Amino acid sequence: MTRLSRSHALRAAAALIALGAAMTVTGCAPAASDGKTLPPVIVDIDEIDGTTVEVAEGNAIDLTGDDETYLDWTAEIENPDVVTFVPGKDDGSAQFNPGLDAEKVGESEVTLDNSTSGDTVTFTVKVTEPAS
Repeated sequence: MTRLSRSHALRAAAALIALGAAMTVTGCAPAASDGKTLPPVIVDIDEIDGTTVEVAEGNAIDLTGDDETYLDWTAEIENPDVVTFVPGKDDGSAQFNPGLDAEKVGESEVTLDNSTSGDTVTFTVKVTEPAS
């Protein structure tokens, strides 16, 4: 089963609905200037340490790769005006990966810590202007 953050799940659902998929998920997703739904940037937690992840303003980063302790990630964000953390969640009917929402153009260092595994990853998020 794939897990997505709340905002990422809403974006994915909106994209599927736009493609005519039969789903019973309600939500809204940010749209690019051409009216198309923006897909989330999908990044494996095991591969982001020391990297820079680029994402358009209004979009999201879906943090994948942790199937066991996805609920235990927390984030320290250098500039929370640029990017915000969305924790992993299990609501009993679906599981959601942790993620990051791109709030405004800029850069911020992000440090993710997992209280169960003891893993820590640090990377930079660069939020860019949405494509026109």
